Amino acid sequence: MNKLPILDSALPLWLAAARAPFHENYYAMFSSAWNGIVTDPLLMSVPVDDHLVHRGDGVFETLKCVSGKIYLCREHIARLFASAGKVGLKPAWSQDEIIEIVRQTVRAGARRDCLVRILLSRGRGSFGVSPYDCPKPGLYVIAHKLSPPFMDAHPEGAKCRTSAIPVKPDFFATSKTCNYLPNALMKKEAVDAGVDFTISFDERGKVAEGATENIGILTKQRELLVPKGDRILLGTTMLRVMDLAKENLLGPTLDLVDHASIGRRHIASAAEAFIFGTTPDVTAVIEFDGRKIGDGKPGPVWRILSGLLRRDIFEGEDHHIEI
Repeated sequence: MNKLPILDSALPLWLAAARAPFHENYYAMFSSAWNGIVTDPLLMSVPVDDHLVHRGDGVFETLKCVSGKIYLCREHIARLFASAGKVGLKPAWSQDEIIEIVRQTVRAGARRDCLVRILLSRGRGSFGVSPYDCPKPGLYVIAHKLSPPFMDAHPEGAKCRTSAIPVKPDFFATSKTCNYLPNALMKKEAVDAGVDFTISFDERGKVAEGATENIGILTKQRELLVPKGDRILLGTTMLRVMDLAKENLLGPTLDLVDHASIGRRHIASAAEAFIFGTTPDVTAVIEFDGRKIGDGKPGPVWRILSGLLRRDIFEGEDHHIEI
């Protein structure tokens, strides 16, 4: 192996040589390390001594901005603070201050459609394991490419299978921390297996969640059911879809919208099944563990739920913040 160069004096040249095609998907980043925003992807980095990097000690949220409006922004920020409270991480910014940082970062990225990743870290201080080595928290906000919802690219629907990755204990399952190795492994196994999503089950055989998604079912008794919140992260999209369903579908289309313990037999006998998430919106599940759901095609209730959510994203006013 050749001797590695010391790059300090040649940093500008090294940065220029490090550009990659995927950098075009990164629009802007705020970093509390320098208390400002950058738009050059080569400057979008997190200090290696941040506890977020070497211990996964932080919490995060992912929001989307569509047509210049950040959807469910306050709901995501509230959950960010709830997750931070669970792990004893005290933000140095108020919720309104973080919202303003998000707005300015999105504007700096000059894209009216983007995803926004908010990372709230324990902070910098040492490479030790103790959180008390970090004198103050860190905050990073990144605006990056928003891909189309799943069903736009795959109108035939999604295939799912059972995940072999153990479900998280309730403390970690209900907090959106940056310890996402199990989630990354779930996505890897889905790709390796040639399916779109894998779904975890708890020790009792009850459905939990996907790598970054929630799952729900429509029973033949006209019930829209999603898992209880003891072993999952309650998704903002899932909760909003439930509210929209209660407001618009109870009576004519549905008899019940609720949380429930959902087993494999419930999925196997479901009339329809759904994936909920910030990026996939409402996705129709047409196959689970090689067996068709319903008639193996996106169903009528999926179409209604998807339409309600899309209208809420593009036309609603109560759950948006303008950039």
